[in-house]
Amino acid sequence: MRGAGLAGGSDRADRDAHAAGGRVTAGVPAAVAALTRLRPRLAAAGLGLGLAHVGEPGLCPAGPAEASAAATMTPGRRREFLAGRQAARRALRAVGVDCGEIPREGRLPVFAPGGAASISHSAGIAVAVARAPGEHAPLGCDLELRPLPCDAARLVLAPDEEPLLGTPATAGGGPWSLTGLFSAKEAAWKALHLVPGRAGTASMRTLRDLWAEPYGDALHIGPRLDPHVGPRIDPHIAPSSRPRNASRAGQSYGVRVRVLPVGAGVFSYAVGWADADGRSTPEPTARRS
Repeated sequence: MRGAGLAGGSDRADRDAHAAGGRVTAGVPAAVAALTRLRPRLAAAGLGLGLAHVGEPGLCPAGPAEASAAATMTPGRRREFLAGRQAARRALRAVGVDCGEIPREGRLPVFAPGGAASISHSAGIAVAVARAPGEHAPLGCDLELRPLPCDAARLVLAPDEEPLLGTPATAGGGPWSLTGLFSAKEAAWKALHLVPGRAGTASMRTLRDLWAEPYGDALHIGPRLDPHVGPRIDPHIAPSSRPRNASRAGQSYGVRVRVLPVGAGVFSYAVGWADADGRSTPEPTARRS
């Protein structure tokens, strides 16, 4: 799997690991420190990073709406929920936004105007990313610290995407894993669903309704307009040389997602919008023929 190296450390990483569950050497998952060391890379992409752990002391609702939601949950789910809210507040604080309680509508967090974050949980760790107010880049992240079994591929990948498995992610990089591709699609799903009224999102029911293909140091992911027709991906052909596929006929946008190693797992985040050809674009605008 490709991404930044996680070796080395910093005083900031150690302080964040303390805040997320105790001493680094006694009980805090190594993934917390590894994620913290990604902070400069995410900041360079305009993202604030927030972390929390279900074992850290002081986790409590930030207001009556969070308390009401937490009261309906089992103890384990309650700790996960509160850790996610704490991670989101920390991510927003990193981009200069003070945030109080974060209520929910259904299963989705509801942020006050001027604030938004994407939250993910895995193995007791909550991670969130946020952008500064006024930014229009996509927002989505996913953390997966438990590998997916190979027989789950049919739930994640369409037949045309299966050739990606085991192929090098980048020159000199490790192969794409099912866990990495799943995580990337999860991050893209969150980012794409935050764009109301865009063609294709209404047909997104499962991860197989998204197509994914490599593009530079990221994956290019977007909704299939026709879930029954997929791109003919040959991972050995440069993206710029691939023929346009029928599933993207008339397609106007997608997201670029990076997948980084975090210990034995992966962390994925949306880094920008992409046009139908995978090139960077400031916003998901319609193709004009």
